[in-house]
Amino acid sequence: MKHILKLLLVFTLALSSQQCALFSAAGLSSQGQPTKLVDGNLVRITPEQQIVDHSVWDELLKKHVDEDGLVNYRGFQKDQSSLRQYLIMLSETLPNESWPVEELLAYYINTYNAYTVQLILDNYPVESIKDINGPWTKGIVPIGNKNLSLGGIENGILRKMNEPRIHFAINCASISCPKLLNEAFVPSRMEEQLQRVTSEFINGNKNELNSGQPKLSSIFKWYQNDFKVDGKVDVIGYINQFTDDKMVPDADLGFKDYNWNLNEQ
Repeated sequence: MKHILKLLLVFTLALSSQQCALFSAAGLSSQGQPTKLVDGNLVRITPEQQIVDHSVWDELLKKHVDEDGLVNYRGFQKDQSSLRQYLIMLSETLPNESWPVEELLAYYINTYNAYTVQLILDNYPVESIKDINGPWTKGIVPIGNKNLSLGGIENGILRKMNEPRIHFAINCASISCPKLLNEAFVPSRMEEQLQRVTSEFINGNKNELNSGQPKLSSIFKWYQNDFKVDGKVDVIGYINQFTDDKMVPDADLGFKDYNWNLNEQ
């Protein structure tokens, strides 16, 4: 009996260890990365004050992503050297607490999006990011001596910054995701860019707002606790800030099926 109890204890400890590792990768820990809360509107940082140069990523996006956010992955393949150069620069540029929140947002959003594109290229051709093993839990993003996961950047860092508009800035390489913006996010225009992607997503074809029974993107179901008005969770109130198709406060919300097919041109 004692032998069985010991085996159960060992098994429980091993399972707990595995779960902790998975949770850390999936983003329940920031792994020591700096985060700052967004408090009010973001300010304009002049290009001269910008710490990280995202121009390489900006050029690649303008070249290989169309206005609808669809990606020419074959074109990206031909520019792998430039993309890898940008990723190396990100990994060697360590964010710290002295960075303004606008700079941190640009760094982590661009890092998430660029490494997502690289993940697809590493497994291309692929029909869906979900066909890849552990796309959001594996530590594929080296920053200094840490290996973060995409889930870690989203959940452990960006979601902790009190800025729900990040959900419409990061792209998971799928049709139902918010589109991949065909320009890099930059501190000098962060407020403008976040407003743009949020408004375009809410008022686009990923949501049906003007019906008696509105149907929303599943993003508003999965992350509903992030969408607040006056400090209280209020998905409808949050959406109504960005659209003329106002929903009544007690609308019976439905949610659309998520299309995980690759966002390829």
